[in-house]
Order: sequence, then C-alpha cells, then structure tokens
Amino acid sequence: METTTPILFFTRFITHYCAPVFVFLAGTSAFLYGSRKTKPELFKFLFSRGIWLIFLEIVVNNFIWTFDFSFSFQIFQVIWAIGLSMVSLSFLIFLPKKVLLATGVILVAGHNLLDGIVTEGQSLQSIIWYLLHQEQFLVINPNQLVLLKYPVIPWIGIMVLGYLFGTFYQRDYAVNKRKKWLLHLGLGALAVFFVLRGLNFYGDLTPWSVQDTLTKSILSFFDIAKYPPSLLFTCITLGPALLFLRTIESTKNRVTDFFLVFGRVPLFYYFMHVLVIHLLAIGGIVIYGDSWHNMILTADVFLNKKLINYGYSLQIVYLLWIGVVLFLSPFSKRYMIYKANNKDKWWLSYL
Repeated sequence: METTTPILFFTRFITHYCAPVFVFLAGTSAFLYGSRKTKPELFKFLFSRGIWLIFLEIVVNNFIWTFDFSFSFQIFQVIWAIGLSMVSLSFLIFLPKKVLLATGVILVAGHNLLDGIVTEGQSLQSIIWYLLHQEQFLVINPNQLVLLKYPVIPWIGIMVLGYLFGTFYQRDYAVNKRKKWLLHLGLGALAVFFVLRGLNFYGDLTPWSVQDTLTKSILSFFDIAKYPPSLLFTCITLGPALLFLRTIESTKNRVTDFFLVFGRVPLFYYFMHVLVIHLLAIGGIVIYGDSWHNMILTADVFLNKKLINYGYSLQIVYLLWIGVVLFLSPFSKRYMIYKANNKDKWWLSYL
C-alpha cells in the first residue's frame, strides 16, 4: 500500500488469472481425455504426466528461469503444482463424483482454516507442511536456496473441481444448459468473494482495511493471497473466467483463432516465453550498464540483492509483453499444426 500505484497493482492482479485457470482447465482436459479411456488408462496417463511435469519443473523450468547450471536456486512454481495435482487426481478419479465434489470443495473452501498453522525450520515435518500449505523461502546454506511457492492443498482442490467441470463439455451436453451453469457458477463465485471479503472474517490470509484514500481502500480490498491461493483468490479468478467462457461460447473470429494457438500448446509456449524473456533480460541488463552475470539468477544474486536497483517502466514491460507474444505466435502455430498432424505419436501428449 505504501509504494504501489493502481496501474501497477492491477497489472499484477490480472496475472492472478493465469495459474488458477491453468490448473482448473488442466482438470477439465483430464476429464475430456478420460472420457475416451478407461479409468486405469486415465490413471496411468495422469500419474505419468504428473511425474513428468514435476521433473520438468525441477530441471527445465528452473534452468530457464535462472540459467544457473549449478541449480543453486530451486523454485517450485505452477508446473510443479500442476504435476503434483495430476498425480493426486490420478488416484482420486476412482471416487464417485459426489465424493470428488465434496473433496474439491473442502480443499478449496476449507484450507484457510489451516492458516493459523505456521511452522519454521528445515525439519522433514516442516518441509512437508511447506509443500502442502505454507509458502516458504529456505536458505539451505549460502549457496543453496529453495523457494516453495505453490503449496498444493488448494491447487489439488482446484484441479478436482476442474475435472468435474469437464462434465459440462461432454459432446451430448446441451449448450444452453452449459451456459446457464456457467452463469450461475460464475456469479456465485463472485458473490462469495464480495460477501466474504466484505465481512472480512474468513477466506484470505490478509484482511482488508480502510486506508487514508478511497483508491488505497479499494486496493486493500482486492489485495488477496495467492501463495497458497485463498478461497477468495479462487473465487475472484475462476468466477470471471467462467463468465468469460460463457460469453465466448459461440465466438469464432481471427482474434479467437490467434489466441486458440496458445491454448493448444500451453506447455510449449510457457517454456518458450520464459526462455525468450530471460534472454531479453540479459540483453537489457547489458544495455542498462550492469553486469550480465547478475541475470544468471544464482543464490548469491538473490541473497545479496544484486538486482534491487534494476528494472523497467510499466510502458516498457507492456511493450515487451506484446512483442514476446507476437514473436512466439508463429512458432507456437507451427508446433500446434505439427501436433495435430502427428496424433499417432503418443509422446506429444506429454509436450
């Protein structure tokens, strides 16, 4: 509240929609994939793909984020959360749908009851709790850092609910009925957010408060916890996402075709955009007049805050964002076409 501006705040806020929608629709994708398979086949796919994503997080994603061959700074982010959630879902799919629904709701709506449990240290018990529900920055030693950024209890719940959401997209499901559900669920999630946030007693780690200006009070109201995703975070992100799905149900034009490409090759685009941005950042820091070595994100760089005075204006950030999307669009499209023309290659489903 002391240093942010509305445009900076909501630039960060809009990015909140990425992770929960990724995880939710990964569950939906699992349901649709499983509709053509037996439960054991779906289990095998989800379990193996989950393990594969965890491997990609630890090895590939960490490297392209840091460019550090020593892997001195390990970050467990959204790919890790999706992977572990898939492994969990692979076991949960054998439960009846009503039990699955109850499980998803309890994990998403009830995990904030655990907010008061806070642990410290590097014992096995503490580390397990960090992985499950408490974001933590671990300094193993001066040359080894671990950031546990995505505690998985609520993410598993979000994927479970996304899996059940796939029911609405079965081939024989009526469009009007689906749109009615999307409207009710979307508005319902928003209602839960505004009511609980207004009452200010449950659903988020950080209560909002009246500030010295109306603008700051609004920012405080929307200042919600992502690590782990609170109930209110989930409602304010998935609610509008469901309403957006309803709005574009029958929309097909050049704009939707352009963005459809990224939706069909999300893992490829995710890794490529991080790689390209990191390469641009190395070029940028040289132009900035600093050492390119500081963009090799080692434990030393973080512990000694070597990038604390480095950065760009929001205008530059937005230009770079648009530029990276446009640059990667043709590569993503080529890969999408390659996948579509090679459906017989089983390994492509893991990429």
